[in-house]
Amino acid sequence: MAALIERHPLQRLPSPSRGTSALVHLAGLASFFWSFKFMHENPNQANEAYGWHFQYLTVIGLTLSTLTFLVALLADVTLSRRLFLVKNLLSVCSAPMEVLISVLYWGLRLIDERLVLPDWAVIPLHADISFHAIPSIVMLIDLLFFSPPWTITALPSLGLSGLIAFGYWFWVERCFSYNGFYPYPIFELLPTPGRIGLFSVSAAVMALSTGTLKWLYGRVNGFGVPEQPGSRPGAIVKQESLKK
Repeated sequence: MAALIERHPLQRLPSPSRGTSALVHLAGLASFFWSFKFMHENPNQANEAYGWHFQYLTVIGLTLSTLTFLVALLADVTLSRRLFLVKNLLSVCSAPMEVLISVLYWGLRLIDERLVLPDWAVIPLHADISFHAIPSIVMLIDLLFFSPPWTITALPSLGLSGLIAFGYWFWVERCFSYNGFYPYPIFELLPTPGRIGLFSVSAAVMALSTGTLKWLYGRVNGFGVPEQPGSRPGAIVKQESLKK
């Protein structure tokens, strides 16, 4: 029972811990802070606008990821199981959001980079990767190797995704009412019904990414199955892979 409290049977590596887990979280935070430093040293019209850079879903996701990894690092340093639980709860929101950001950004950029980048915006490749790829990568590493499996089910994940997507839509429209421009050019190109459709699709993609991340976790770490007759109460059987 003590071992179960210390570490979930399906969790691959020890976390919280002052070893590899702390190094991964520290490396992620270093990248996140560098991104914020880049914004500070390269101001643009968003700096003076209502909502600042928080008009951008990228920056909202980066902030949430930073909070998640700060709590994770504190858990590593203090070995606090309570902080570790908080980190895992934050991850249920931040990891799918970062996957959504990466999928939408790079997908739209492949079609036409001016759908996501205004004419006045110039982002070097290393900064682009730091903002739009590294957060999802390190969040994925944290989930697969340093976290217990998520227990969120389909309906709650869809509800959470919808709340985030339409909450962001409300925020974007509020910023537009003050600034007269949208953070992403694609919002300018779409009429109101089109924006509703875009945010609805985004909510569905985020919910799908939650389910995909849960499935991927199982493929990497095994799937918990109900206890078998004769096994001790609460026992968890680990399957390394699903039957094909």
